[in-house]
Amino acid sequence: MTGFLFELTFLLAAPVWLLMIAAPAWRVTERLAASPLTVLPILTVWAVLAAPVAPELWTAVSSPDIDAFRELAELANGAGLIWAQIIAWDLLLGQWMYREARRLAVPPLLMAPLLVLTILLSPIGLPLFLVARAVWTKSTATRPPTPTTT
Repeated sequence: MTGFLFELTFLLAAPVWLLMIAAPAWRVTERLAASPLTVLPILTVWAVLAAPVAPELWTAVSSPDIDAFRELAELANGAGLIWAQIIAWDLLLGQWMYREARRLAVPPLLMAPLLVLTILLSPIGLPLFLVARAVWTKSTATRPPTPTTT
């Protein structure tokens, strides 16, 4: 059961990621990415995985210690709940990046690889996005305005 829940965690997030990457301009994508509720199914899986290891989880978070976290991660449910928490956080982070890119009109071809990298390694994807956002914002601010005809 734990293995199934581990796999289910990413499967619950994957459709939102796929839409943000492959259909960024679609209205459904924009609505989904604007909602923090997308992580609720993942957090439900987290809760199911956390219940059987609640004492170990509480020990690991109430008095953070590397050995307590190691012991938690060695439990199948412990590793699964850590994974679910990572997936939920990464999804929220990806949704923020998507919305920020849409607000600034960052091209989807630039954002797609950044979002994929964030799925895989958010500690690398986020800083790269922040650099890309800064460069994009600066380059659009220095462009002369396009002439309009009346």
